[in-house]
Amino acid sequence: MTDTSVPSALTIEGLGLSIGGATILQDVDLRIESGSLIGVIGPNGAGKTTLFNVISGIMRPTAGRVSMDGHDITGASIPERARAGLGRTFQTSNLFPGLSVLENVAVAAQVSLGGNYSLRHFPRRDDAAATTAWAQLEAVGLGHKSEVPARDLSHGDKRKLEIAVLLATDTRLALLDEPMAGVGSGDVPSLVEQIRHLHSHKGCTVMMVEHHIEVLMDLVEKVAVMSAGRIIAFDTPEKIMANPLVQSAYLGSPA
Repeated sequence: MTDTSVPSALTIEGLGLSIGGATILQDVDLRIESGSLIGVIGPNGAGKTTLFNVISGIMRPTAGRVSMDGHDITGASIPERARAGLGRTFQTSNLFPGLSVLENVAVAAQVSLGGNYSLRHFPRRDDAAATTAWAQLEAVGLGHKSEVPARDLSHGDKRKLEIAVLLATDTRLALLDEPMAGVGSGDVPSLVEQIRHLHSHKGCTVMMVEHHIEVLMDLVEKVAVMSAGRIIAFDTPEKIMANPLVQSAYLGSPA
C-alpha cells in the first residue's frame, strides 16, 4: 500500500499513448515517493523507454497526465521540465563528444548556476561551474580523466560522466534508461555505486530501466513491471520475483 503521507516526486494518472492507431501505453498509473529508488522492467516492446519519453517530454501522451512534486507537467516543454528538476540519461550517450570530460560537466553546471548551454559563454577553468564540475568528477572517479575528450571514454566511463552531469545540475528526479547497457562486467560494480551516490548523496529520486535483473533487484527499493504498455505490478523486489503474473509476462521469457 502506498503511503500518501510521503510527498510524491512523480505521479502518473491514466497515461496513454496511441500512434497511428497503435496503442503504445495504456492506463498507466504510478506514484513515486520522493527520495525513492525505483526499477522499471519488462520485455522488449513493453513501453519502458516510451514511458520515459513521455515523462521527460520527448513525446506527448494522448491520455492522462504527469505531475512532478504536485505540479502538472503534462504540457510542459523539455526545458521547463529540466528547470523543474527532471534529468535523464539515454540508452545511447547524450554527451558532447568533442568536449573534454571536465567541459561536459562544467557546461551542465553553468546552466544550473543561471547560465545557458551557449558555448560562446563557456565556463572558465576557475569559475564556479568548473569548481562544481571538478567536485562531481572526483565523486564519480573521473577526476584523472578530466582532459580526455568524451568520445574517447570507455562505455562505462561515459555512463559515469552522465551521472556526473546529473550531479552537477539541479536534478531532483533522475530517469536512467539502461545505464548498464554495453557496460563491461568489470565496470558494473562501480557504476552501481555511482547510482547509489546519485540517489543518497544528492537525494535524487531515481527511476531506472534495466535489463540486468540481478543488478537491478539488489539496487532498487521497488520495481514496476511493464507488459504491453501497462504496469502489471509494482512492489518490492522480493514480491516481484515471487509474482506469478510477472514470471509469466517477463521473468520466464528471454530478456
